[in-house]
Amino acid sequence: MFVRTAGEHDLEAIKALLAATWHATYDAIYGPRRVDEITAEWHSMASLRARLTHPHSEFLVADDGKAIAGMAFAAATDDGKVVWLRQLYVLPERQGAGIGTMLLDEVEQCFPEARMLKLEIEQENAPATGFYRARGFAVADTPAVQDEVSIVVMEKPLS
Repeated sequence: MFVRTAGEHDLEAIKALLAATWHATYDAIYGPRRVDEITAEWHSMASLRARLTHPHSEFLVADDGKAIAGMAFAAATDDGKVVWLRQLYVLPERQGAGIGTMLLDEVEQCFPEARMLKLEIEQENAPATGFYRARGFAVADTPAVQDEVSIVVMEKPLS
């Protein structure tokens, strides 16, 4: 498994990966129909294509040479001191194999000027919260409700 920059030729596989991980993670919270609606909007080809050219960002995939098993997208603030991890997903059947950690490590290395890495997470997503806590993240703010969902900001200081 290696981590590399995503390209146009990866977008269909990334879209499928996002649909699979969202259904595995959020069907119990939102229901399958709502997950279909969210993934159709947030993970459309146009949305994914825009990430390829987003300024001050990294769009990464974890690839074993045969298939993409994970992806991450992160973008820095204009001053480069804060990086927001917008997406980090690993196929459900590949979770627990270190792929998420590889992607997270690469995100951190891609932004050497950054002093803080932040992310927003669905409060009910206990496995992801545990993953980030185990990698040095802590809850930064009290949960905020957005579209009837409790969102928590987590952050990790960088050197």
